[in-house]
Amino acid sequence: MPTPSSNPPGQQNFYEAIGGEETFARIVRGFYQQVRDDDLIGPLYPDQDWEGAEQRLKWFLAQYWGGPQTFSAQRGHPRLRMRHVTYSIGTPEAERWLEMMKVSLDQIEEETLPPAYRAALWEHMERVAAMLINRPV
Repeated sequence: MPTPSSNPPGQQNFYEAIGGEETFARIVRGFYQQVRDDDLIGPLYPDQDWEGAEQRLKWFLAQYWGGPQTFSAQRGHPRLRMRHVTYSIGTPEAERWLEMMKVSLDQIEEETLPPAYRAALWEHMERVAAMLINRPV
């Protein structure tokens, strides 16, 4: 299964193999189009900074999967748990986040996001969602 650093020298990394910034922008855009109207996790996002939230997620995903280091250059170390600790995230919120991310990923055609890459990306999303839960059931 592809990973952020599994490419042999001279070959495309994960980020490049799935279309780089354009593909990550599509994934993130599709996700945020759903979040804005969602009654469960929509309120966790600041109304005045939708564009900023979208940009930061795109930067993070691109960096993680071998793209430009823009997230770290602009925001420092990702520290995902620390950055999300002020938000009440339980299992329902994590599951909803995953549902919306799946819808967004499903909008990306297989030619751009082949099954092995889709599976690797999805496994990462599941790990992140579980890691960010900070509220007991």
